[in-house]
Amino acid sequence: MGKKKTTVPANIPGRRDADRRVRQSERIARVLQILNLIQSRGRWNVTAIAQEIGCSTRTVHRDLNVLEFCGVPFYFSEEEQCYRVRSDYRFPTLMLTDEEALGQAVATAISRAPGLDIGLGATPTTTRLASASKDETKQVIADAMSLVDVFDLKLADHSRHGEILKTIQLALLGANQVTGVYESPYEDSPVKLTIHPYRLCLLKQAWYVIGHIEGESQPKTFRAARFKSLRQMGAVAERPNDFDLREYFGNAWSVYRGEQSYDVELRFDASVARTIVETQWHHTQQTTDHRDGCVTLKFTVDGLDEIERWVLGWAGSVKIIEPKELRLSVIEKLRKAISDNSDTNATVDC
Repeated sequence: MGKKKTTVPANIPGRRDADRRVRQSERIARVLQILNLIQSRGRWNVTAIAQEIGCSTRTVHRDLNVLEFCGVPFYFSEEEQCYRVRSDYRFPTLMLTDEEALGQAVATAISRAPGLDIGLGATPTTTRLASASKDETKQVIADAMSLVDVFDLKLADHSRHGEILKTIQLALLGANQVTGVYESPYEDSPVKLTIHPYRLCLLKQAWYVIGHIEGESQPKTFRAARFKSLRQMGAVAERPNDFDLREYFGNAWSVYRGEQSYDVELRFDASVARTIVETQWHHTQQTTDHRDGCVTLKFTVDGLDEIERWVLGWAGSVKIIEPKELRLSVIEKLRKAISDNSDTNATVDC
């Protein structure tokens, strides 16, 4: 008895083409994913790549061959034991959506604002993107940059410290130490420091560098504008891999973290309640509205000095419920202010 002949449905070839296109799309996505990995700052060898994207090492080798065939200049670094893409290589710019173009334009407008304009900002990138984009995208970028602005941020003036900030950025990228003269308000005279920088961050109204001084181990906070001079060194900076900026600042009200933690409860009058709740003043903030229009804010802060200065700015519109230490300190400051400004015989030199 012969084998039964099987009839192949007419639609199979089309289905096979569809399956083939799916497999091709999956491979293209995988190749692009590999390119993205080896262009990143991570250390990716064949085994690590295979584990990350869930395929065999043979597949990774084949996909790397595709990248090589496409002219992507990658190489294997014997020193780092991972793949790297040549630093001057740039992947072709993708077409931007209107939303992406708008986001880039807004970032450019923000980075041009006084105090935020460290380095070149986003302007050169936006200019190049616009030059390579379609006319509609160019128009979106141009319109957004002319209509969006950042005004009167009340940030510290860093116009004289551009080189200081640039030095810090380059040192962070190169993982190098910096050395220079620092003028601290807590020292009688400027001091020369060598610092292992961890982070550069904008806090409240100024730029700060976080790092530890050579010979010490605990990180400290340095205001960038207080460096009178600063240069990058060739020595490698010791930067903990597990350093966490949020953990470092803890519940500091602003920049400097006190040694003791306090639960603060403040009740604001109805006249300022709406203004108060418009802003998230601290990441621990809890808000309670009252029927009389008043509002209560609760915080957990490390140290009272910084929040005390903030509370004094609302004097006459706020009642300090807790802690007692904050209430007594504010009363003392207000009494001194009254005393300093109650001498009717004093003359004012204009």
